Amino acid sequence: MARVLLLNGPNLNLLGSREPAVYGTDTLASIEARAAAVARETGHELQAFQSNAEHELIERVHRAKAEQTAFVVLNPGACTHTSIALRDALLGTALPFIEVHLSNTQAREEFRRRSYFSDVAVGVISGLGAYGYEAALRAAALHLARGT
Repeated sequence: MARVLLLNGPNLNLLGSREPAVYGTDTLASIEARAAAVARETGHELQAFQSNAEHELIERVHRAKAEQTAFVVLNPGACTHTSIALRDALLGTALPFIEVHLSNTQAREEFRRRSYFSDVAVGVISGLGAYGYEAALRAAALHLARGT
């Protein structure tokens, strides 16, 4: 059994009420519950963390490494387009991760099309709504099973 961290960035605590036409009506709590069920189904343990503060996300990544976390599923929110520091934390800990976005960021405003994470992620899931988290957990389980 491996430990997987589900890390959510700024404003994702507002899911369910924030721009439902873009982000859907699922709450973060319901997404986390379904992700935890997938993790259990695939034989892994899920820990979830959300923060609106960049430094807290960075500190959580550092702690994840110390806790022997094997994989991260990351929705960096707006940090996607701004946070070199969070990118460096992931690179510095060498934790493999999948980047997840509820909306298709490539079909949105120009500034949302640049990610500081995509080029160093194991993979990117974008535009599948809340199901993207479940898909990311299944892909993480495959990655862990292969030992890659």
